[in-house]
Amino acid sequence: MFEFDAFLLARIQFAFTVSFHIIFPTITIGLASYLAVLEGLSLKTRNPDYKILYLFWSKIFAVNFGMGVVSGLVMAYQFGTNWSGFSYFAGSITGPLLTYEVLTAFFLEAGFLGVMLFGWQRVGDKLHFFATCMVALGTILSTFWILASNSWMQTPTGYEIINGQVVPTDWFAVIFNPSFPYRLVHMGVAAFLSTAVFVGACAAWHLLKGNKTGPVKKMFSMAMWMLVLVAPIQAYIGDIHGLNTLEHQPAKIAAIEGHWDNSDGGPSPLILFGFPNMETERTDYALEIPVLGSLILKHSLVEPIPALKDFPKDERPNSLVVFWSFRIMVALGILMILQGFYSLWLRKKQRLYNTGWYLKFCLLMGPAGLIAILAGWFTTEVGRQPWVVYGLMKTKDAVSAHSDLQMSISLLCFFIVYSLVFGFGYFYMIRQMKQGPQLDDAHNTGSHEISTISGRL
Repeated sequence: MFEFDAFLLARIQFAFTVSFHIIFPTITIGLASYLAVLEGLSLKTRNPDYKILYLFWSKIFAVNFGMGVVSGLVMAYQFGTNWSGFSYFAGSITGPLLTYEVLTAFFLEAGFLGVMLFGWQRVGDKLHFFATCMVALGTILSTFWILASNSWMQTPTGYEIINGQVVPTDWFAVIFNPSFPYRLVHMGVAAFLSTAVFVGACAAWHLLKGNKTGPVKKMFSMAMWMLVLVAPIQAYIGDIHGLNTLEHQPAKIAAIEGHWDNSDGGPSPLILFGFPNMETERTDYALEIPVLGSLILKHSLVEPIPALKDFPKDERPNSLVVFWSFRIMVALGILMILQGFYSLWLRKKQRLYNTGWYLKFCLLMGPAGLIAILAGWFTTEVGRQPWVVYGLMKTKDAVSAHSDLQMSISLLCFFIVYSLVFGFGYFYMIRQMKQGPQLDDAHNTGSHEISTISGRL
Protein backbone atom coordinates (compact mmCIF):
# COMPACT_ATOMS: atom_id res chain seq x y z
CA MET A 1 0.00 0.00 0.00
CA PHE A 2 0.94 3.65 -0.32
CA GLU A 3 3.07 5.24 2.39
CA PHE A 4 2.14 8.87 2.89
CA ASP A 5 5.63 10.29 3.07
CA ALA A 6 6.62 13.81 2.01
CA PHE A 7 7.21 12.70 -1.58
CA LEU A 8 3.75 11.21 -2.03
CA LEU A 9 2.11 14.14 -0.21
CA ALA A 10 3.87 16.58 -2.55
CA ARG A 11 2.51 14.64 -5.54
CA ILE A 12 -0.99 14.60 -4.06
CA GLN A 13 -0.80 18.34 -3.40
CA PHE A 14 0.20 19.11 -6.96
CA ALA A 15 -2.46 16.76 -8.34
CA PHE A 16 -5.06 18.40 -6.09
CA THR A 17 -4.18 21.95 -7.14
CA VAL A 18 -3.87 21.13 -10.85
CA SER A 19 -7.22 19.32 -10.78
CA PHE A 20 -8.87 22.47 -9.45
CA HIS A 21 -6.94 24.76 -11.79
CA ILE A 22 -7.38 22.95 -15.09
CA ILE A 23 -11.15 23.37 -14.98
CA PHE A 24 -10.91 27.16 -15.06
CA PRO A 25 -8.60 27.54 -18.10
CA THR A 26 -10.69 24.97 -19.94
CA ILE A 27 -13.87 27.00 -19.49
CA THR A 28 -11.95 30.25 -20.13
CA ILE A 29 -10.58 29.01 -23.47
CA GLY A 30 -13.96 27.81 -24.69
CA LEU A 31 -16.03 30.71 -23.38
CA ALA A 32 -13.62 33.36 -24.72
CA SER A 33 -13.98 32.03 -28.27
CA TYR A 34 -17.73 31.55 -27.76
CA LEU A 35 -18.04 35.19 -26.69
CA ALA A 36 -16.10 36.32 -29.76
CA VAL A 37 -18.48 34.35 -32.00
CA LEU A 38 -21.53 35.76 -30.21
CA GLU A 39 -20.36 39.36 -30.52
CA GLY A 40 -19.39 38.84 -34.17
CA LEU A 41 -22.85 37.46 -34.95
CA SER A 42 -24.43 40.33 -33.01
CA LEU A 43 -22.57 42.92 -35.09
CA LYS A 44 -23.32 41.13 -38.34
CA THR A 45 -27.01 40.32 -37.82
CA ARG A 46 -28.03 42.95 -35.24
CA ASN A 47 -30.10 40.20 -33.63
CA PRO A 48 -30.43 41.14 -29.93
CA ASP A 49 -30.39 37.47 -28.89
CA TYR A 50 -26.65 37.27 -29.49
CA LYS A 51 -25.91 40.31 -27.35
CA ILE A 52 -28.13 38.94 -24.57
CA LEU A 53 -26.14 35.71 -24.63
CA TYR A 54 -22.85 37.62 -24.72
CA LEU A 55 -23.76 39.65 -21.64
CA PHE A 56 -24.96 36.54 -19.83
CA TRP A 57 -21.87 34.42 -20.46
CA SER A 58 -19.42 37.31 -19.98
CA LYS A 59 -20.49 37.46 -16.32
CA ILE A 60 -19.63 33.79 -15.85
CA PHE A 61 -16.43 34.24 -17.84
CA ALA A 62 -15.30 37.08 -15.56
CA VAL A 63 -15.70 34.99 -12.40
CA ASN A 64 -14.05 31.96 -14.00
CA PHE A 65 -11.12 34.03 -15.31
CA GLY A 66 -10.38 35.39 -11.84
CA MET A 67 -10.38 31.96 -10.24
CA GLY A 68 -8.15 30.61 -13.01
CA VAL A 69 -5.54 33.31 -12.39
CA VAL A 70 -5.45 32.69 -8.64
CA SER A 71 -5.21 28.91 -8.91
CA GLY A 72 -2.57 29.19 -11.63
CA LEU A 73 -0.29 31.38 -9.49
CA VAL A 74 -0.38 28.80 -6.70
CA MET A 75 0.72 26.07 -9.10
CA ALA A 76 3.63 28.14 -10.38
CA TYR A 77 4.94 28.72 -6.85
CA GLN A 78 4.91 24.98 -6.16
CA PHE A 79 7.68 24.45 -8.69
CA GLY A 80 9.99 26.31 -6.32
CA THR A 81 8.57 25.25 -2.97
CA ASN A 82 7.85 21.54 -3.51
CA TRP A 83 9.82 20.63 -6.63
CA SER A 84 13.09 22.53 -6.33
CA GLY A 85 15.05 19.61 -7.80
CA PHE A 86 13.00 19.87 -10.98
CA SER A 87 13.40 23.66 -11.08
CA TYR A 88 17.16 23.33 -10.73
CA PHE A 89 17.38 20.64 -13.39
CA ALA A 90 14.93 21.96 -16.02
CA GLY A 91 14.28 25.57 -15.03
CA SER A 92 16.23 26.92 -18.03
CA ILE A 93 13.56 25.32 -20.25
CA THR A 94 10.33 25.62 -18.28
CA GLY A 95 11.12 29.06 -16.84
CA PRO A 96 11.37 30.90 -20.18
CA LEU A 97 8.35 29.05 -21.60
CA LEU A 98 6.20 30.11 -18.65
CA THR A 99 7.59 33.65 -18.99
CA TYR A 100 6.57 33.70 -22.65
CA GLU A 101 3.10 32.61 -21.55
CA VAL A 102 2.86 35.59 -19.21
CA LEU A 103 4.28 38.12 -21.70
CA THR A 104 2.40 37.08 -24.83
CA ALA A 105 -0.76 35.55 -23.46
CA PHE A 106 -1.67 36.60 -19.95
CA PHE A 107 -0.86 40.29 -20.52
CA LEU A 108 -2.91 40.16 -23.72
CA GLU A 109 -5.87 38.67 -21.89
CA ALA A 110 -5.61 40.98 -18.90
CA GLY A 111 -4.96 44.07 -21.02
CA PHE A 112 -8.09 43.70 -23.11
CA LEU A 113 -10.28 42.11 -20.43
CA GLY A 114 -11.14 45.48 -18.93
CA VAL A 115 -12.28 46.83 -22.29
CA MET A 116 -14.26 43.66 -22.91
CA LEU A 117 -16.09 43.77 -19.56
CA PHE A 118 -16.43 47.50 -18.90
CA GLY A 119 -15.97 49.21 -22.27
CA TRP A 120 -19.47 49.09 -23.73
CA GLN A 121 -20.12 52.81 -23.18
CA ARG A 122 -16.52 53.88 -23.64
CA VAL A 123 -15.45 52.40 -26.99
CA GLY A 124 -17.17 51.67 -30.29
CA ASP A 125 -18.68 48.35 -31.27
CA LYS A 126 -15.80 47.36 -33.52
CA LEU A 127 -13.14 48.18 -30.95
CA HIS A 128 -15.06 46.25 -28.31
CA PHE A 129 -15.27 43.26 -30.64
CA PHE A 130 -11.52 43.55 -31.24
CA ALA A 131 -10.94 43.45 -27.46
CA THR A 132 -13.05 40.30 -27.15
CA CYS A 133 -11.08 38.67 -29.98
CA MET A 134 -7.79 39.59 -28.29
CA VAL A 135 -8.93 38.00 -25.04
CA ALA A 136 -9.84 34.85 -26.98
CA LEU A 137 -6.47 34.92 -28.75
CA GLY A 138 -4.75 35.34 -25.40
CA THR A 139 -6.35 32.18 -24.03
CA ILE A 140 -5.18 30.22 -27.08
CA LEU A 141 -1.63 31.60 -26.81
CA SER A 142 -1.62 30.72 -23.14
CA THR A 143 -2.56 27.15 -24.06
CA PHE A 144 0.25 27.14 -26.62
CA TRP A 145 3.01 28.00 -24.14
CA ILE A 146 1.74 25.90 -21.24
CA LEU A 147 1.46 22.83 -23.44
CA ALA A 148 4.85 23.52 -25.01
CA SER A 149 6.35 23.32 -21.51
CA ASN A 150 4.39 20.24 -20.47
CA SER A 151 4.94 18.48 -23.80
CA TRP A 152 8.69 19.02 -23.50
CA MET A 153 8.53 17.19 -20.18
CA GLN A 154 6.81 14.31 -22.00
CA THR A 155 9.09 14.24 -25.08
CA PRO A 156 12.22 16.34 -24.40
CA THR A 157 14.28 17.54 -27.39
CA GLY A 158 16.59 20.44 -28.25
CA TYR A 159 18.77 20.32 -25.11
CA GLU A 160 22.09 19.33 -23.60
CA ILE A 161 22.80 18.37 -20.01
CA ILE A 162 25.71 20.38 -18.59
CA ASN A 163 26.76 20.11 -14.95
CA GLY A 164 23.51 18.39 -14.01
CA GLN A 165 21.28 20.99 -15.63
CA VAL A 166 19.33 21.05 -18.87
CA VAL A 167 20.59 23.71 -21.27
CA PRO A 168 18.49 24.58 -24.36
CA THR A 169 20.38 24.30 -27.64
CA ASP A 170 17.49 24.66 -30.11
CA TRP A 171 14.39 26.55 -28.96
CA PHE A 172 12.42 25.53 -32.03
CA ALA A 173 13.03 21.87 -31.15
CA VAL A 174 12.21 22.56 -27.51
CA ILE A 175 8.86 24.19 -28.30
CA PHE A 176 7.84 21.98 -31.21
CA ASN A 177 8.85 18.75 -29.56
CA PRO A 178 7.43 15.48 -30.96
CA SER A 179 4.26 15.35 -28.85
CA PHE A 180 3.47 19.09 -28.80
CA PRO A 181 1.35 19.47 -31.97
CA TYR A 182 -0.87 16.53 -31.02
CA ARG A 183 -1.30 17.56 -27.42
CA LEU A 184 -1.97 21.21 -28.33
CA VAL A 185 -4.74 20.36 -30.77
CA HIS A 186 -6.15 17.66 -28.48
CA MET A 187 -6.35 20.03 -25.51
CA GLY A 188 -7.68 22.96 -27.52
CA VAL A 189 -10.47 20.92 -29.07
CA ALA A 190 -11.22 19.40 -25.65
CA ALA A 191 -11.73 22.92 -24.26
CA PHE A 192 -14.22 23.79 -27.04
CA LEU A 193 -15.99 20.46 -26.59
CA SER A 194 -16.20 20.84 -22.81
CA THR A 195 -17.61 24.33 -23.18
CA ALA A 196 -20.20 23.10 -25.67
CA VAL A 197 -21.63 20.49 -23.27
CA PHE A 198 -21.35 23.00 -20.41
CA VAL A 199 -23.32 25.65 -22.33
CA GLY A 200 -25.73 23.01 -23.64
CA ALA A 201 -26.48 21.84 -20.10
CA CYS A 202 -27.27 25.39 -19.01
CA ALA A 203 -29.68 25.82 -21.94
CA ALA A 204 -31.24 22.40 -21.30
CA TRP A 205 -31.95 23.37 -17.68
CA HIS A 206 -33.83 26.49 -18.78
CA LEU A 207 -35.72 24.61 -21.49
CA LEU A 208 -36.81 22.03 -18.92
CA LYS A 209 -38.02 24.91 -16.74
CA GLY A 210 -40.17 26.17 -19.61
CA ASN A 211 -37.91 29.06 -20.62
CA LYS A 212 -38.02 28.76 -24.41
CA THR A 213 -37.09 32.30 -25.33
CA GLY A 214 -34.99 33.06 -28.39
CA PRO A 215 -31.66 33.41 -26.53
CA VAL A 216 -32.09 30.08 -24.71
CA LYS A 217 -32.98 28.25 -27.92
CA LYS A 218 -30.02 29.80 -29.73
CA MET A 219 -27.72 28.84 -26.85
CA PHE A 220 -28.85 25.23 -27.00
CA SER A 221 -28.78 25.06 -30.80
CA MET A 222 -25.24 26.48 -31.03
CA ALA A 223 -23.99 24.07 -28.36
CA MET A 224 -25.43 21.06 -30.18
CA TRP A 225 -23.97 22.16 -33.53
CA MET A 226 -20.58 22.48 -31.83
CA LEU A 227 -20.89 18.93 -30.51
CA VAL A 228 -21.78 17.58 -33.95
CA LEU A 229 -18.75 19.25 -35.52
CA VAL A 230 -16.11 18.85 -32.81
CA ALA A 231 -16.78 15.54 -31.02
CA PRO A 232 -15.94 13.27 -34.01
CA ILE A 233 -12.87 15.40 -34.79
CA GLN A 234 -11.68 14.94 -31.21
CA ALA A 235 -11.97 11.16 -31.56
CA TYR A 236 -9.73 11.26 -34.64
CA ILE A 237 -7.22 13.57 -32.94
CA GLY A 238 -7.16 11.23 -29.94
CA ASP A 239 -6.33 8.31 -32.21
CA ILE A 240 -3.34 9.98 -33.86
CA HIS A 241 -2.21 11.31 -30.49
CA GLY A 242 -2.24 7.72 -29.23
CA LEU A 243 -0.04 6.63 -32.12
CA ASN A 244 2.40 9.43 -31.27
CA THR A 245 2.44 8.29 -27.63
CA LEU A 246 3.08 4.71 -28.76
CA GLU A 247 6.17 5.89 -30.61
CA HIS A 248 7.65 8.07 -27.85
CA GLN A 249 6.21 6.68 -24.58
CA PRO A 250 5.50 2.97 -25.17
CA ALA A 251 5.36 2.19 -21.44
CA LYS A 252 2.45 4.61 -21.07
CA ILE A 253 0.53 2.83 -23.84
CA ALA A 254 1.21 -0.57 -22.28
CA ALA A 255 -0.15 0.73 -18.96
CA ILE A 256 -3.21 2.28 -20.62
CA GLU A 257 -3.97 -1.01 -22.34
CA GLY A 258 -3.27 -3.12 -19.25
CA HIS A 259 -1.13 -5.32 -21.49
CA TRP A 260 1.59 -7.27 -19.67
CA ASP A 261 3.12 -10.00 -21.79
CA ASN A 262 4.11 -10.64 -25.41
CA SER A 263 5.66 -14.05 -24.82
CA ASP A 264 3.21 -15.77 -27.18
CA GLY A 265 4.38 -13.55 -30.06
CA GLY A 266 0.84 -13.10 -31.36
CA PRO A 267 -1.27 -9.99 -31.90
CA SER A 268 -2.48 -8.11 -28.83
CA PRO A 269 -6.12 -8.08 -27.71
CA LEU A 270 -8.00 -4.96 -26.69
CA ILE A 271 -8.89 -5.22 -23.01
CA LEU A 272 -12.23 -3.45 -22.59
CA PHE A 273 -12.47 -3.88 -18.83
CA GLY A 274 -10.32 -5.35 -16.09
CA PHE A 275 -8.19 -4.54 -13.07
CA PRO A 276 -4.44 -4.35 -13.74
CA ASN A 277 -2.54 -5.74 -10.77
CA MET A 278 0.93 -4.27 -10.36
CA GLU A 279 1.91 -6.96 -7.85
CA THR A 280 0.91 -10.08 -9.80
CA GLU A 281 1.73 -8.46 -13.17
CA ARG A 282 -1.54 -9.36 -14.82
CA THR A 283 -4.92 -7.79 -15.52
CA ASP A 284 -7.55 -9.51 -13.40
CA TYR A 285 -11.08 -10.17 -14.72
CA ALA A 286 -10.06 -8.99 -18.19
CA LEU A 287 -12.74 -8.75 -20.87
CA GLU A 288 -10.83 -8.94 -24.16
CA ILE A 289 -11.47 -8.57 -27.87
CA PRO A 290 -8.78 -10.60 -29.68
CA VAL A 291 -6.40 -8.82 -32.09
CA LEU A 292 -8.18 -5.44 -31.78
CA GLY A 293 -5.40 -3.86 -29.69
CA SER A 294 -2.87 -4.49 -32.45
CA LEU A 295 -5.33 -3.31 -35.11
CA ILE A 296 -6.00 0.01 -33.35
CA LEU A 297 -2.48 0.88 -32.24
CA LYS A 298 -0.29 -0.89 -34.79
CA HIS A 299 -2.78 -0.99 -37.70
CA SER A 300 -1.71 -4.60 -37.98
CA LEU A 301 -3.31 -8.00 -37.51
CA VAL A 302 -0.09 -9.68 -36.39
CA GLU A 303 2.23 -7.14 -34.69
CA PRO A 304 1.86 -6.92 -30.87
CA ILE A 305 1.78 -3.69 -28.89
CA PRO A 306 4.35 -3.02 -26.14
CA ALA A 307 3.90 -4.99 -22.92
CA LEU A 308 4.61 -3.76 -19.38
CA LYS A 309 6.97 -6.67 -18.74
CA ASP A 310 9.20 -5.27 -21.48
CA PHE A 311 10.15 -2.45 -19.05
CA PRO A 312 11.92 -2.57 -15.67
CA LYS A 313 9.56 -2.62 -12.70
CA ASP A 314 10.74 0.76 -11.47
CA GLU A 315 9.93 2.34 -14.86
CA ARG A 316 6.33 1.15 -15.16
CA PRO A 317 3.46 3.61 -14.67
CA ASN A 318 0.61 2.62 -12.37
CA SER A 319 -1.50 0.69 -14.85
CA LEU A 320 -4.63 0.53 -12.68
CA VAL A 321 -4.93 4.34 -12.58
CA VAL A 322 -4.27 5.08 -16.25
CA PHE A 323 -6.24 2.05 -17.46
CA TRP A 324 -9.44 3.39 -15.90
CA SER A 325 -8.83 7.12 -16.34
CA PHE A 326 -8.35 6.52 -20.07
CA ARG A 327 -11.56 4.50 -20.31
CA ILE A 328 -13.53 7.15 -18.45
CA MET A 329 -12.28 9.74 -20.93
CA VAL A 330 -13.13 7.57 -23.94
CA ALA A 331 -16.56 6.59 -22.60
CA LEU A 332 -17.51 10.23 -22.04
CA GLY A 333 -16.20 11.12 -25.50
CA ILE A 334 -18.43 8.45 -27.07
CA LEU A 335 -21.42 9.79 -25.14
CA MET A 336 -20.70 13.31 -26.45
CA ILE A 337 -20.56 12.02 -30.03
CA LEU A 338 -23.91 10.27 -29.56
CA GLN A 339 -25.34 13.38 -27.91
CA GLY A 340 -24.36 15.51 -30.87
CA PHE A 341 -25.58 13.18 -33.59
CA TYR A 342 -28.90 12.51 -31.87
CA SER A 343 -29.48 16.26 -31.81
CA LEU A 344 -29.42 16.15 -35.62
CA TRP A 345 -32.27 13.63 -35.59
CA LEU A 346 -34.30 15.74 -33.17
CA ARG A 347 -33.57 18.88 -35.19
CA LYS A 348 -34.85 17.16 -38.33
CA LYS A 349 -38.03 16.12 -36.48
CA GLN A 350 -38.35 19.69 -35.06
CA ARG A 351 -38.26 18.28 -31.52
CA LEU A 352 -34.89 19.58 -30.40
CA TYR A 353 -36.29 21.89 -27.73
CA ASN A 354 -39.19 19.69 -26.61
CA THR A 355 -37.80 16.19 -26.00
CA GLY A 356 -37.72 15.98 -22.21
CA TRP A 357 -35.54 12.90 -21.77
CA TYR A 358 -32.93 14.28 -24.17
CA LEU A 359 -32.85 17.64 -22.37
CA LYS A 360 -32.35 15.81 -19.07
CA PHE A 361 -29.54 13.82 -20.67
CA CYS A 362 -27.89 17.06 -21.87
CA LEU A 363 -28.21 18.49 -18.36
CA LEU A 364 -26.52 15.43 -16.86
CA MET A 365 -23.77 15.68 -19.49
CA GLY A 366 -22.90 19.23 -18.36
CA PRO A 367 -19.75 18.28 -16.41
CA ALA A 368 -18.83 15.44 -18.79
CA GLY A 369 -16.28 17.45 -20.76
CA LEU A 370 -14.52 18.68 -17.63
CA ILE A 371 -14.46 15.18 -16.13
CA ALA A 372 -13.05 13.84 -19.41
CA ILE A 373 -10.29 16.47 -19.34
CA LEU A 374 -9.40 15.58 -15.76
CA ALA A 375 -9.34 11.89 -16.70
CA GLY A 376 -7.16 12.69 -19.72
CA TRP A 377 -4.69 14.67 -17.63
CA PHE A 378 -4.47 11.86 -15.07
CA THR A 379 -3.77 9.49 -17.94
CA THR A 380 -1.06 11.77 -19.31
CA GLU A 381 0.66 12.65 -16.05
CA VAL A 382 0.39 9.35 -14.17
CA GLY A 383 1.30 7.55 -17.40
CA ARG A 384 4.56 9.52 -17.54
CA GLN A 385 5.66 8.21 -14.15
CA PRO A 386 8.14 7.49 -12.72
CA TRP A 387 9.61 10.33 -14.80
CA VAL A 388 9.06 14.04 -14.28
CA VAL A 389 11.08 14.71 -17.47
CA TYR A 390 10.62 11.57 -19.52
CA GLY A 391 13.80 9.50 -19.65
CA LEU A 392 15.91 12.22 -18.00
CA MET A 393 14.78 12.83 -14.43
CA LYS A 394 12.66 10.72 -12.11
CA THR A 395 9.98 12.34 -10.00
CA LYS A 396 11.56 11.16 -6.74
CA ASP A 397 14.68 13.16 -7.61
CA ALA A 398 12.70 16.35 -8.27
CA VAL A 399 11.02 16.81 -4.88
CA SER A 400 12.15 19.35 -2.28
CA ALA A 401 13.52 18.26 1.09
CA HIS A 402 10.41 18.80 3.23
CA SER A 403 9.34 16.77 6.21
CA ASP A 404 6.21 14.63 6.29
CA LEU A 405 4.66 17.02 8.83
CA GLN A 406 5.31 20.10 6.69
CA MET A 407 3.73 18.53 3.64
CA SER A 408 0.76 17.25 5.65
CA ILE A 409 0.02 20.69 7.07
CA SER A 410 0.36 22.45 3.71
CA LEU A 411 -1.86 19.87 1.98
CA LEU A 412 -4.52 20.30 4.68
CA CYS A 413 -4.36 24.09 4.29
CA PHE A 414 -4.71 23.79 0.53
CA PHE A 415 -7.70 21.51 0.92
CA ILE A 416 -9.49 23.89 3.31
CA VAL A 417 -8.74 27.11 1.40
CA TYR A 418 -9.47 25.66 -2.04
CA SER A 419 -12.72 24.10 -0.87
CA LEU A 420 -13.90 27.41 0.57
CA VAL A 421 -12.69 29.85 -2.09
CA PHE A 422 -13.28 27.84 -5.23
CA GLY A 423 -16.30 26.11 -3.79
CA PHE A 424 -17.86 29.55 -3.44
CA GLY A 425 -16.78 30.38 -6.98
CA TYR A 426 -18.43 27.25 -8.38
CA PHE A 427 -21.59 27.99 -6.40
CA TYR A 428 -21.68 31.56 -7.68
CA MET A 429 -21.26 30.50 -11.31
CA ILE A 430 -24.01 27.90 -10.99
CA ARG A 431 -26.30 30.51 -9.44
CA GLN A 432 -25.63 32.88 -12.34
CA MET A 433 -26.35 30.11 -14.82
CA LYS A 434 -29.65 29.35 -13.12
CA GLN A 435 -30.74 32.96 -13.52
CA GLY A 436 -30.35 32.64 -17.27
CA PRO A 437 -30.14 35.26 -20.04
CA GLN A 438 -32.14 38.40 -19.27
CA LEU A 439 -34.14 39.79 -22.19
CA ASP A 440 -33.73 43.41 -21.08
CA ASP A 441 -29.94 43.05 -21.31
CA ALA A 442 -30.22 43.85 -25.02
CA HIS A 443 -31.11 47.44 -24.10
CA ASN A 444 -28.22 48.09 -21.73
CA THR A 445 -24.48 47.83 -21.89
CA GLY A 446 -23.98 45.05 -19.42
CA SER A 447 -21.21 46.96 -17.63
CA HIS A 448 -23.36 47.68 -14.59
CA GLU A 449 -24.17 44.03 -14.05
CA ILE A 450 -20.56 42.92 -14.39
CA SER A 451 -19.39 45.75 -12.12
CA THR A 452 -21.90 44.60 -9.53
CA ILE A 453 -20.60 41.03 -9.76
CA SER A 454 -16.99 42.19 -9.43
CA GLY A 455 -17.91 44.25 -6.40
CA ARG A 456 -19.60 41.32 -4.71
CA LEU A 457 -16.59 39.09 -5.31
